[in-house]
Amino acid sequence: MTFFKNTSITVVNIGNIQLPDFPLLLAPMEDVSDPPFRAVCKANGADLMYTEFISSEGLIRAAAKSRKKLDIFDYERPIGIQLFGSDVDTMGECAAISTEAGPDLIDINYGCPVKQVACRGAGAALLQDIPKMVLMTAAVVRHTHLPVTVKTRLGWDEGTKNVEEVAERLQDVGISALTVHGRTRAQLYKGDADWRLIAKIKDNPRIKIPIFGNGDITSPEKALEYKTRYGVDGVMIGRASIGYPWIFREVKHYVATGQLLAPPTLEERVAACQMHFDRSVEWKGPKVGVFEMRRHYAHYFRGLEGAKAWRTSLVNAEMPADVLEILAQIAASDAVLVG
Repeated sequence: MTFFKNTSITVVNIGNIQLPDFPLLLAPMEDVSDPPFRAVCKANGADLMYTEFISSEGLIRAAAKSRKKLDIFDYERPIGIQLFGSDVDTMGECAAISTEAGPDLIDINYGCPVKQVACRGAGAALLQDIPKMVLMTAAVVRHTHLPVTVKTRLGWDEGTKNVEEVAERLQDVGISALTVHGRTRAQLYKGDADWRLIAKIKDNPRIKIPIFGNGDITSPEKALEYKTRYGVDGVMIGRASIGYPWIFREVKHYVATGQLLAPPTLEERVAACQMHFDRSVEWKGPKVGVFEMRRHYAHYFRGLEGAKAWRTSLVNAEMPADVLEILAQIAASDAVLVG
């Protein structure tokens, strides 16, 4: 099989959205991809971002948590709102509600593998019912004037890898781009992602929309290897960006030059963490903002000499001023990165 397609294009278009050649997408991650996190990733080179996935049922009920996830900001653009649900009509209605929030596109989640989602007939569960997936996608397309994109997986399990059919049928009902995670639902996030079917979709002459690959992009070298080997239009990066938003600038630089950038300095780590913290407190309020940042400190300061003590201090801090003081102490320390 020939994996490499013509790479002379200098832009990638998703409907009316123009992205640079080989764009880098920030994956929508529950309890991670909120506006504060997205701000840090955007500042470091993410080309297209998505909200955390939003329950269609929650939007219909006007649940506060679901409505809050509709918050987007101009500095994030282009940005998509990602929806998931199990009812065709409800998903169409929620596409209309989400459109009013002013995103650049609407994305449908057909890839989430967790039981709370899949066992309720949403997310990756739709890979077991392609006709319903097609109807749902068509309903979303009808209820918005924005480009509609989809994120999915190879299939439900090893015996039902049907993503090639999915790609053709969803393109036929109007989606503008497709992102494929190179695992089945049964795999969850275990084992290695297999991009061979993603390459076959990209190599299919019927497919005219951009195809993005997702799964195991953990380094600039791997991003370039997969670009060359599988011919995808771009890659979506998820877990590798948590506490390390510099992955986006590093990939961009390596793809453009073949040279690796130096890792972020201690000062850069502290500055990014503080930016994330400031946005968290501003958007969520001081109490929730301080509490929810605690999950990020271990990632920002991974490999830092004395990191365990610093993390303990940050996690135990209860007031924004205390957190900022500790961050200032880290920045002023002579701690070095040891790993």
